[in-house]
Amino acid sequence: MAKPLMAMVFLLCFFALHSADDSSYRSLEYSILPRGLSDQKSLCSQLVQPAGYPCAEHQIQTKDGFLLGLQRVSSCDGDLEKQKGPPILLLHGLFMGGDAWFLNSARESLGFILADNGFDVWIGNVRGTRWSHGHTSLSEDEKEFWDWSWEELALYDLAGMIDYINSLTKRKLYVVGHSQGTIMSFAALTQPDIAEKVEAAALLSPISYLEHITAPLVRLMVDTHLDTIILAAGFHELNFKSDWGTVLLDDLCDRLVNCINVLSSITGENCCLNGSRFDLFFEYEPHPSSAKNLHHLFQMIRKGTFSRYDYGLLKNLRVYGQRKPPAFDLSRIPKSLPLWMAYGGSDELSDWTDLQHTIKELKSVPELVYLENYGHVDFILSMKAKEDVYDPMIKFLKSLGKSGIEYGDSGRNPYEFR
Repeated sequence: MAKPLMAMVFLLCFFALHSADDSSYRSLEYSILPRGLSDQKSLCSQLVQPAGYPCAEHQIQTKDGFLLGLQRVSSCDGDLEKQKGPPILLLHGLFMGGDAWFLNSARESLGFILADNGFDVWIGNVRGTRWSHGHTSLSEDEKEFWDWSWEELALYDLAGMIDYINSLTKRKLYVVGHSQGTIMSFAALTQPDIAEKVEAAALLSPISYLEHITAPLVRLMVDTHLDTIILAAGFHELNFKSDWGTVLLDDLCDRLVNCINVLSSITGENCCLNGSRFDLFFEYEPHPSSAKNLHHLFQMIRKGTFSRYDYGLLKNLRVYGQRKPPAFDLSRIPKSLPLWMAYGGSDELSDWTDLQHTIKELKSVPELVYLENYGHVDFILSMKAKEDVYDPMIKFLKSLGKSGIEYGDSGRNPYEFR
């Protein structure tokens, strides 16, 4: 009880001193997070092409005017203009971007592995991340730019990505999501016009219900209503590479939480990360998100719901015509849509009790892979993820019989088309 109370006092003082209009911050000799990249090159030129893989930048516009970055990746000896493999879209997690799929070596990173397996790889980047490109009329300095949560990411961003890839390739696509990318997928696939364009979905650290998360830093933020404090202080963008974001995390770790391993404080213990690549990871992560998005997620943790954003009684009546926000009905995901899910015993964000709740509401029976030692980030950054996660996932996708790719195990690129 004492720690949450002390944390609440600290956070109130912090946001009183560092209001949204305050541009003066103390200088830092050391920060747990390095500042953002000074050279804003493209994702293709930063991480994909230097590894020898063809990569093309695409841009789409959502129905509400956001300009999103998509990258298309081929195998080293492939041709982006003559892709024969099935399209597959990768969706990153909260405070991440499409770079998350390329932060290990080429032999260990899912984006490269899928390309080498003959897939037509597409990398999604949601609004607000550094690989997306703003808005048709709103500036990032305007609060309206940040007036969204994962609900809009699912129904606008993901819907737009799927429409674009489907129209360009003339094929249904596979969707692979991690963390926030899975909650987007669950919500989007309840919409028939989106689900009809998807061949199957593979979900890493799947979340829709969040009531039972145990990650210490997240529980601290939920218990102290940090999300409400942030919004009340006038913050709409959450950018932990900004001055105030870096100060906040540094002060939390100095005074309240043991953040020697900041990832463990947020996600739980990860078993198999390559410590030598942490500097690269924190060079790119975290990406910005919105305060409303965090507030929506924290609403779900407190209430145990998988619902649209809760505006409060009066605005709910105006927006939804009912007192409480409507729930996303997971039973509307087509029974015929194949689902594959991988979850970990040490994942403190994707809890088995919550996942059981999700599975119970689905009409179909998903194929499950359980990895006892895996934490939340292991599913995208583990040195063993290829053998533990990606190979079984690829085998599942190819077993569906519509991918047009043979599963092999020899040669530089053994996956030949039928």
